[in-house]
Amino acid sequence: MDQHTQKKSSILRFFPFTKGFRGKFLLAFLMVIVAVVANYMTPQVIRVTVDSVINDTPFNLPAFLVEWIESIGGREMLRQHIVICAAVSLVFAVIAGLSNYSSRMSLARACEGTVARVRDTLFAHIQRLPYAWHNSHQTGDIIQRCTQDVELIRNFVSDQLMEVVRTVLLIVVSLAMMFSLNGELSLLVCCFVPVLMVSNLVFFVITGKKFQAADESEGRLTAFVQENLTGVRVVRAFGRERYEIDRFNEKNEEFTNYWVRLSTVMGFNWGLGDFLAGFQVLVILVAGVFFVERGALTEGEFLAFTAYNSMLVWPSRNLGRLLAELSKTSISATRLFEILDAPEERSKPNALRPPMDGDIVFDQVNFGYNQSEGGVLHDVSFTIRAGSTFGILGATGSGKSTLMYLLDRLYQLPKENGKITIGGVDIQDIDLSYLRKNIGIVLQEPFLFSKSFRESIADGAPRADLETVRHYARMAVIDDAITGFAQGYETPIGERGVTISGGQKQRVAIARMLMQDTPIKVFDDSLSAVDMETDQKIRQSIRKNVHGTTILIAHRITTLMNADQILVLDHGRVSQLGTHQQLIAQEGIYKRIYEMQGASGSGDEA
Repeated sequence: MDQHTQKKSSILRFFPFTKGFRGKFLLAFLMVIVAVVANYMTPQVIRVTVDSVINDTPFNLPAFLVEWIESIGGREMLRQHIVICAAVSLVFAVIAGLSNYSSRMSLARACEGTVARVRDTLFAHIQRLPYAWHNSHQTGDIIQRCTQDVELIRNFVSDQLMEVVRTVLLIVVSLAMMFSLNGELSLLVCCFVPVLMVSNLVFFVITGKKFQAADESEGRLTAFVQENLTGVRVVRAFGRERYEIDRFNEKNEEFTNYWVRLSTVMGFNWGLGDFLAGFQVLVILVAGVFFVERGALTEGEFLAFTAYNSMLVWPSRNLGRLLAELSKTSISATRLFEILDAPEERSKPNALRPPMDGDIVFDQVNFGYNQSEGGVLHDVSFTIRAGSTFGILGATGSGKSTLMYLLDRLYQLPKENGKITIGGVDIQDIDLSYLRKNIGIVLQEPFLFSKSFRESIADGAPRADLETVRHYARMAVIDDAITGFAQGYETPIGERGVTISGGQKQRVAIARMLMQDTPIKVFDDSLSAVDMETDQKIRQSIRKNVHGTTILIAHRITTLMNADQILVLDHGRVSQLGTHQQLIAQEGIYKRIYEMQGASGSGDEA
């Protein structure tokens, strides 16, 4: 994304999110105008009171107002009832107050609705981003963007957006009113306005870069905290508390230093602005007295002019603060649109939904996660017969899991890198959602959401009654363990399943996958944390009760030996392919692992 697009994205690209709320934004804008006009009437009331009620200067008002004043008794009546002038000021104050209230209420409704839509769009978009995108971005940084950066935008829209409108109106109206009173003195005021504007713009550019550095530092800090809290058991197990505290302090100090430097710049900006504003007020007071002595300005006009000058000083100063907020918002918006501009996973137009119970064919598949690290799979070809059990064996890093990621299209296989078909249909032509709904995968390190056992096993399944849940739990040999808890299937399993063992997590994940009843089932080393006896029971249960194509990835020969066919991978290449009996009769990796694990004497007839 180029710099011009980034700048544009800061504000303008949020406009589509305001659809349905633009009427409320417009009402808030109009109410701000009414409030500003009402506030600027008070100095005019003071001018008329001093010059034309207390003194004898003719009323300098529109003709219809002069006629109305004469009709109610004229100057003498107002002198005797000076409280009427105060009442008029009060009326304008009430109008300004009600207008401000209406503006705030309309803006709040519009702002919260708009920001809620931003959050919804952001979360939905992240759900549809490719698995590869998630792997290349830290979770903590994503969370920081979706919370802190969205909150900065919400604060700008709710608190600063109308302030921008108000500030511009105050500057324009103040100058207009001052020029209507005295042009020469107004030109003197105008000499200060460009100086304040230029200083604010210079600091806007300087603080923009510093805000970005601070925001990115906060993202790294958030990512570190998220990772540390997720791995708290590892930290405790290895006694790494002191080490992790030192790492946190280092990142926290970096983040703090960014904000200290930023605050130093902003403090200098505010100090300079306050000096210029105070100097402006002093100069206008001295010059105004000189103009009054010359007779070029009445006492009432002088009071009104100094009031308008004071009203001008604050918006001119406030503009610097608004530009600083705009700078922060621009950085946050850019970070959000870096997510929203990331391309989503999409199926091809007119994507197919074929039967998923056919043969699975890998045809000359080559794949690497990135070019700098070389390929993971090299010219891999094999066929998994429909309804069969297919085993995959290989050392760590040989590409076993990568095969399943490609089958489920968690990573996209380029056209020139081979082809994967199910029932003769290229998986690239199959509707993505349909494909994944028909492939169940249990990973070696399964993720369990913070729910009860019953909710976790039934997650996403069409039926969620307890008896059905227990049926699949028994198939995964986890029913007895769950019923042993005091709350049974209603027992919360904690965030990421921290309250249960690794083997129990794997079995809950197996039950969850089996309950989806998909035609293709993948067990990616998902029995590694269970003991041999439980492993055998699960395999027996699955073989008796589960239908469809089953793919087993494992390091244990006993887990794979009863598969219809077994594929052996070696550094991303097909090393051997055959049945258990065929492979142990050949010299190779399979036989060597079989002898190392002592499977020949295990007596496993499962």
